[in-house]
Amino acid sequence: MTKAAVDAVAPPETGRTLTTGEAARILSCSRQHVVDLCEQGQLPYTTIGKHRRVSRRDIDALRTRTNRLSREERRSLWLAYAVAGKIVSDPALARDVALVQIGRMRKSARGQALDWLGQWEMLLDGPIEDLLRGLTDPSPHGRELRQNSPFAGLLTADERHKVLKSWRAFDSGGPR
Repeated sequence: MTKAAVDAVAPPETGRTLTTGEAARILSCSRQHVVDLCEQGQLPYTTIGKHRRVSRRDIDALRTRTNRLSREERRSLWLAYAVAGKIVSDPALARDVALVQIGRMRKSARGQALDWLGQWEMLLDGPIEDLLRGLTDPSPHGRELRQNSPFAGLLTADERHKVLKSWRAFDSGGPR
């Protein structure tokens, strides 16, 4: 088991503080996302010099809470559902599109983005059910994963337009 996996399941140590990088590994997100959570007031922190420190207890609380999705996250998830439909209708095409896109994205990706691309590659190599779960996961991990989705271009412009039109109607309280 990796250190990150052990940290993710280890009980919180009273008074233990973590760097933003350590917190990001536990939350399976980018370090910048942890910094953003701190700046938005969603994650308490202290500073040592210019460096933020967060408590293990607060990280564990954040991991287990179910945040309501933001409007942008709901939109992203709605598009992911449409992509999932395309994947189940033609898995081979979807996989080919994603692998080509990952190759393009790797050329400019750095840091955590490379890790997300690696996770997509593993999902693409595994059972389709795992890929669909990863794509439509509403958890913080799923949200971050979708931010690095290799499925750009799988939906046609017309399909994307129709999905977004439907989502806007649904999100504004339209038919449920």
